[in-house]
Amino acid sequence: MISVAYAAEAAHDAAHHAGPFYTEAAFWVGVAFFVVVGLAFRPVVRALGAGLDARAAKIKARLDEAARLREEAQEMLATYQRKQRDAMKEAEEIIAHAKAEAERLAAQAAKDLEASLKRREVQAMDRIAQAEAAALREVQNVAVEVAVSAARQVLASSISADQAAKLVDGAIAELPQKLH
Repeated sequence: MISVAYAAEAAHDAAHHAGPFYTEAAFWVGVAFFVVVGLAFRPVVRALGAGLDARAAKIKARLDEAARLREEAQEMLATYQRKQRDAMKEAEEIIAHAKAEAERLAAQAAKDLEASLKRREVQAMDRIAQAEAAALREVQNVAVEVAVSAARQVLASSISADQAAKLVDGAIAELPQKLH
């Protein structure tokens, strides 16, 4: 009986379904379902797209900020490297200048020392010459005194009083000529 009833129902359905597919209610229910899902899906897709676009914009902004910061860091690095090179160059120039100045001062000190030694040598030679001249004058003075003393003794013993008086008178007469 079940099979007979089933067969009858199948025959009834087959007769009932003989028309075009768009006339059946199941077709329109399916179409309505897809329309509703499509209409509901559109705002969801837009919302998801907007969310993804916003997230992409944030990520792009972060990447741009990171790129900007990287460029700034590279510029700062280049600046500090340039400053370091300049400082090193300046330090080398200062060292070179100091060495040149030290060499110049050493050469000047050597010249000054040589000049000082020459001056002292000249001064010593002058003192020696003065001492020699003073010693020579002293020896001459002593020799003159000895000669005068010896001459007095010789004259005193060999000249008479008359001759001595004549010599004194002659020396007095010559005195005005020798003073001028």
